Amino acid sequence: MSDRVDVRKTYKLYLGGAFPRSESGRSYPVHGPNGELLANAAQASRKDVRDAVVAARSAFAKWSTATAYNRGQILYRVAEMLEGRRAQFVDEVVSSEGGTATAAGAQVDAAVDRFVHYAGWTDKYAQVVGSTNPVAGPYFTFSMPEPTGVVAVLAPQDSSLLGLVSVVAPVIAIGNTCVVIASQDRPLPAGSLAEALATSDLPGGVLNLLTGFTAELAPWLASHRDVNAIDLTGAEPDARAALQVAAADNVKRVYVPRPTDWSADPGLSRLSAFVETKTVWHPIGL
Repeated sequence: MSDRVDVRKTYKLYLGGAFPRSESGRSYPVHGPNGELLANAAQASRKDVRDAVVAARSAFAKWSTATAYNRGQILYRVAEMLEGRRAQFVDEVVSSEGGTATAAGAQVDAAVDRFVHYAGWTDKYAQVVGSTNPVAGPYFTFSMPEPTGVVAVLAPQDSSLLGLVSVVAPVIAIGNTCVVIASQDRPLPAGSLAEALATSDLPGGVLNLLTGFTAELAPWLASHRDVNAIDLTGAEPDARAALQVAAADNVKRVYVPRPTDWSADPGLSRLSAFVETKTVWHPIGL
C-alpha cells in the first residue's frame, strides 16, 4: 500500500494572464452533487473585480485591432487545448454536475466544437451583417460592426463548461475583452479552462475569470463605469432588474437571456449582442 499523499489542485483566479489568489485571501468550499467536498475555490472581492476590469481594458486595444483571421486562429488553438485535456474536463464535469462520463464527454466535445464554431465566424461575421447602404447623393456609405469594449459576463449556473464556453467565446470572437464570473457552485471546469487559455495564444487580459459569489460581485460589474456591456445569463431572475438599473446609470449595453438549450445551434444572437454599428460616408470620385 502506498502512503503517498495526493497533490491537491489549488483553484485560483485568472487575471491578466496570471493566476493570483483573491486579494482578500478568502476562499469557499465547492461541493459535488452528493455533498462531497471537491476543492476550495478563490472567493473574489470587489478589488479583484476592479483589477480584472483594468486588465480587460488594457488588452482591448490590441485584441480589437487584431485581424479577424488571427482571432479565429487563436480561438481554434483554444479548441485544440481543450481537446488535448479532454479527460481532465470530463472528470471535472462529472464531479461538478454528476451524471455519467459519457454525458460529460458529450458536453466537453460540444464545448470544443463551440470554440471551433466561433473561430470560423470571426472573419465572416462582418460580411454577413455589414452593408453598403443606398443614399441619394454622390457618396458611398458603409455600415460595419465593431466590438463594444469590455464586457462583463455572468456565466450560467447550470452548465459548468458548455454554458461557460457558449457565453464567453462569442464575446471574444468579435474583438471584445471580458470579465467573467464563473458558476458559483460549479467553478472547477472554469479553473481548468483558464489553464487551457493561458497555454494557448490568447493574450493575457482578453478573458479574465473570477470565482466567488455572483450576488456579491455582479453589482460592482453592473455599476463599473469602465465596463461597456453586461451579460446577465448567470444572474438570479429576481436580481436582474436591480442589475439593469445599475447598468442604465452608466449607459451600459445589457443582454438579458432567454431560456437556453446549450447543446442547440447558437446562431448569431450572442455575436450580435456586443457589437456597435459604425457607418462611414465617403464621397464618390475622391
